[in-house]
Amino acid sequence: MIFETIVTSIDAAGNPHVAPFGVRREGDECIVISPYKPSTTLNNILDTSCAVMNNTDDVRVFAGALTGRQPWILIPASRIKGFRLFSCLSHMELRLTEVRDDTIRPQLVMQIIETQNHQPFNGFNRAQAAVIELAVLASRLHLLSREKIQDELQYLQIAIEKTAGEHEKQAWDWLTEKIDNFYADQFGENQA
Repeated sequence: MIFETIVTSIDAAGNPHVAPFGVRREGDECIVISPYKPSTTLNNILDTSCAVMNNTDDVRVFAGALTGRQPWILIPASRIKGFRLFSCLSHMELRLTEVRDDTIRPQLVMQIIETQNHQPFNGFNRAQAAVIELAVLASRLHLLSREKIQDELQYLQIAIEKTAGEHEKQAWDWLTEKIDNFYADQFGENQA
């Protein structure tokens, strides 16, 4: 089972990086993160051996990380050198224990060394789930066909129209703009 989270990591100089990641649990003590090669998160974790997994219901963080917007505040982690989202529901501080190398997506096995709960999780509404799904699609524009992206976007739009609040609408707009810009750049399309 894969869980959609926000991973914060730092480079060797201590500069933070925020990225959405699907992670999976391995037993009760470990999280497995599988970043594509090359990636900033992969480089950061290999350089520093640590990261933070943040759980949030603010889907603007997912969309913002993919579109260059920053709707978050970072604060220092408790037990590792790094940062967590200030407004996350919970976070886990992680230390690298094993690298399972792969030419495309190595698996970074991270031991959980600290878990903190900050706010209750009230569940996702359909619009939040739609934004997260569109964020996954927007991160794979170079891998998926335009038809697949457009079909999924059209279907997910239904949940936005029926259940979105202000944050979900804002995140949706950021992601659809990213998708439109990708195809405009790729195909030289004129945006009206």
